[in-house]
Amino acid sequence: MSAGGQGSQGLRNRLIVLALAFAFLALAIWAEGFFRPRAFPPDRGEFPIRGIDVSHHQGRIDWPRVAADDVAFAIIKATEGGDHVDDAFAENLRQARAAGLAVGAYHFLTFCRPGADQARNFISAVPRGGQLLPPVVDIEFHGNCPHRPSPAELNAELLAFLGPVEAAYGKPAIIYITDEMAPTYSAHLAVRQRWLRSVRGPLNEDDWVYWQYLDKGRVDGIDGDVDLNVLKGGPARLTELFAPTPESSSSGTPRSP
Repeated sequence: MSAGGQGSQGLRNRLIVLALAFAFLALAIWAEGFFRPRAFPPDRGEFPIRGIDVSHHQGRIDWPRVAADDVAFAIIKATEGGDHVDDAFAENLRQARAAGLAVGAYHFLTFCRPGADQARNFISAVPRGGQLLPPVVDIEFHGNCPHRPSPAELNAELLAFLGPVEAAYGKPAIIYITDEMAPTYSAHLAVRQRWLRSVRGPLNEDDWVYWQYLDKGRVDGIDGDVDLNVLKGGPARLTELFAPTPESSSSGTPRSP
């Protein structure tokens, strides 16, 4: 074969490889979009209050734009384990509050630190004396320590966390537990109202406060995915949760729900 023929054949081969690469890329993008959980916005008449939960993973957030995009509340990651504080917590809390959102804080409970240590971490990072939604404790396997506690062990550390935190903020905490943990642990944990996750369809349970219905949602003011939630109840319920802590309960453990 002549040099010119070999050059033409090489060019054709490169074009074929390039075309196949583009085809595979298009297929991958299509598949990601096809299998991404679809938003099935819960009935707005029944659940009119929408919110988000965020951490440093969302990057810089334009909170006024978020507030203008049908978002009424934000639960912001504050702490994890016994000594980690989310880098974006203080700024997210300040700006979300300034934008007019009802704000709250959550703690990621690890399996490798005593609950009392984790409570001190949360209390040192989350300011008291201002309006806050009830504290939330996030319990999940993903990103946690390799150790898997027994239900009794987990509940003991959870109670060690809840006691000081609820006394400090004057409100019963809310528990978020993932689907994969629930069958083993849920029935054995302290009785608190729940933040439930169901991204595949409507909830079957009735006893909940927040419902995370989408984990790859989009909101104006945030680049990329964000968790979307609804509140059980209307504006009056949000006002009740966000109400200032009464002076009479600020130094004692609040009533269980």
